Amino acid sequence: MHQNSLTILFYLQRARINQKGLSPIRCRITYLGKRKEFSTGQFVSPDDWNSKKQLAVSNEKNNSILNAELALIRSKIEKAHLKLQLEENDFTVDDILQKYLNKKVKKEDGVISYFKKYLDKQEKLIGRDIQKATWNKFNYVCTHVSSFIYSKYKKKDYPLEKLNQQFLDDFEYYLKTEKNQRQITINKAIQRFRKPMRIAVSEGYIDRDPFSLHKPKRVAKSVVFLNQEELQKLENYILQQNRLNLVRDLFIFCCYTGLAYNEMNTLKREHLIKGFDGNKWIQMKRQKTGKDISVPLLPKANEIIKKYTSESEYVLPKMSNQKINSYLKEIAAIVGIEKRVTHHTARKTFASTVLLYNDVPMEIVSELLGHSSISITEGYYGKVVQKKVSEQMYSLSKRLQK
Repeated sequence: MHQNSLTILFYLQRARINQKGLSPIRCRITYLGKRKEFSTGQFVSPDDWNSKKQLAVSNEKNNSILNAELALIRSKIEKAHLKLQLEENDFTVDDILQKYLNKKVKKEDGVISYFKKYLDKQEKLIGRDIQKATWNKFNYVCTHVSSFIYSKYKKKDYPLEKLNQQFLDDFEYYLKTEKNQRQITINKAIQRFRKPMRIAVSEGYIDRDPFSLHKPKRVAKSVVFLNQEELQKLENYILQQNRLNLVRDLFIFCCYTGLAYNEMNTLKREHLIKGFDGNKWIQMKRQKTGKDISVPLLPKANEIIKKYTSESEYVLPKMSNQKINSYLKEIAAIVGIEKRVTHHTARKTFASTVLLYNDVPMEIVSELLGHSSISITEGYYGKVVQKKVSEQMYSLSKRLQK
């Protein structure tokens, strides 16, 4: 017998015979290797019962009615089983019996079902407390967890109460081997997965945090940015195609403003203001953190704005991030920049080459980038500062030797 199949067996309690010489008929349901039995309320003469055919075999009228009753019981059990399958939740043999008896089946809270409830609540906060992009990232993680559960357990969900550290370790291994994700991406996925699970603890769905012992694997943070020579080379190179010139201008604009793609793409005329110092500033909210950012408009960025002046409410021409990154790869090859250049490289270049290498303090850099805390800035750009110090000390050492 296949353990995942449903079997229904009628059998006699031959040791129990009533005053009429009839034995009670019981029903045994087997599913996933587990059994559940109950009384059918039917009786038959042991001599009339054929255990192989699961029927009363004599031609008596009462036996025809009996066989019809047993067939009805079998049909109702199979129908209960089918209904549970259509609900697409894991269920047990006890659930089948409860469904057959028209009793409410107690549903076990699952990881995916709870994660989806969390996503439903968060979706209503889009545009208020969170951005759609943030919600999408949590939704992607939910999809990955779902595919992991099916791959590992061949189920559509997994009980919350069974979560443990091994589950998280296996999920991490799955992301690394099956999804080919880098450790930094995996750490983010686990961080997002743990958030709704912690809420499940606070709401009493789980007794304790099943992942409290988890420590994310360390990832060496490397900041890819263009140095002064590469930036000037990119600015001065004569490109033949208009599409490449546009992408180069969008990239350079962000090298001198530090705007991420979303902010650059949604930058409107109303975001350009005259500051307290009489100069032009960009003033808007950073979509990722919701923090206000104010960036003085440097001459190179202002030149690009003037170049693309139009009647549109948006300051710069629009282009998808995917296309920009594709064209930047082409531009880097033409110009001779051997680094992997993406739109986000411009933001890193602004922080490193334009600000830190020109002795702008770390706290000012953090403010201009719109980071939620200076520790984030220090985590990414601490090594840039160390390199700057090293260069200064080397220069000092050379001067002292003279």
